[in-house]
Amino acid sequence: MKTTKITGLLFILGALGVFIPYTILTITFDYPDILRQDVGVVLTKFHEGGTSLILTWWLFAVLGLPMLVAYKQLGKYLESKSESVSWLTTIGIIGLVTQMIGLLRWTFVVPILADNYYSGNDVIKEVSKAMFQVVHQYGGVVLGEHLGQLFTIIWVIGVTSVLQKNKLVASWMIWLGYGAAFIYLLAQAELFATVIPSFPVWDMAGFIGSTLWLIWLIALGVNLIRTKKSF
Repeated sequence: MKTTKITGLLFILGALGVFIPYTILTITFDYPDILRQDVGVVLTKFHEGGTSLILTWWLFAVLGLPMLVAYKQLGKYLESKSESVSWLTTIGIIGLVTQMIGLLRWTFVVPILADNYYSGNDVIKEVSKAMFQVVHQYGGVVLGEHLGQLFTIIWVIGVTSVLQKNKLVASWMIWLGYGAAFIYLLAQAELFATVIPSFPVWDMAGFIGSTLWLIWLIALGVNLIRTKKSF
């Protein structure tokens, strides 16, 4: 199989690998809306989710790994098209890795805090809640959502621009890429609202932006599978 087709398949597998466990979490854990609840509610519901919830979070973090290879392979293909592609690929990979690191807190850190909160006395409960807030704010907001998503947005805009200039994909894919990046960027407002409560927020920006990003990745993968050109 040509490298282009393999890369396209990896984009599709990676995007679906993110979307499927994310959908399961919205059903079983009320994610991401539950994050707007009191910390005690979050830890209690997480404890009740048990092993299956922990494994779902792990799958959410690691099933996007095929995209790391896809990013690198696409970067090799586009390097001859633009000098900016090399650093764009690096930024994109960093974005994916930081998002994975942020998500893995739900597998290896939050279960301990949830168990301590569920079985501990009042002091332990308060300590567990405080530790969760610190871990969530740094591992989730700073790494996973701010840096991870911001770097991903930069990669999408940059790659879309290169594809547009070289007329490598249909125009609707170009506008989908730009649109997904713009809406995804609006989701950053919710992060600032965690420290500036009056900051204006569009609650649906994160869901819509990330979903459009995944759809764009799948469309890009299909386009690579169908192309007759080889890397």
